[in-house]
Amino acid sequence: MAFPLPEPMRLALDIANEAAAQGEVPVGAVVMREGEVIATSANAMRARHDPTAHAEMLAIRAAAEALASQRLDGCDLWVTLEPCAMCAGAISHARIARLYYAADDPKGGAVTHGPRFFTQPTCHHAPEIYAGIGEEEAGEMLRGFFRQRR
Repeated sequence: MAFPLPEPMRLALDIANEAAAQGEVPVGAVVMREGEVIATSANAMRARHDPTAHAEMLAIRAAAEALASQRLDGCDLWVTLEPCAMCAGAISHARIARLYYAADDPKGGAVTHGPRFFTQPTCHHAPEIYAGIGEEEAGEMLRGFFRQRR
């Protein structure tokens, strides 16, 4: 029996799909606090000509602005792909409480792969981590995107 995805992940996947239609790598992110959407974003590296314009970075920046605080205490981040080291660092600095992500990224991920950022002794804050929520849909979206480009 398949269970429906939590609404924040459904939203992140929809945002990722829109990004793919714009030629961006399909990654979507949603910042939530107390059941309320604070910010959303998709990858926008091509559109912004900015290698740091990952969905997580943009959503964190927008949430910090919306809450008028550099710390996102009590916020959850929902993202369709395992965050890279840059995004993991931003998650830590923002003090995100919980990280939910869909697809693993064995090549570029830094949460359960690569440097495993949150387990390092130099990491000041580690969120609770919930992986694999919507993994099949996110993985297929990413594989399809890159298949079309090859």
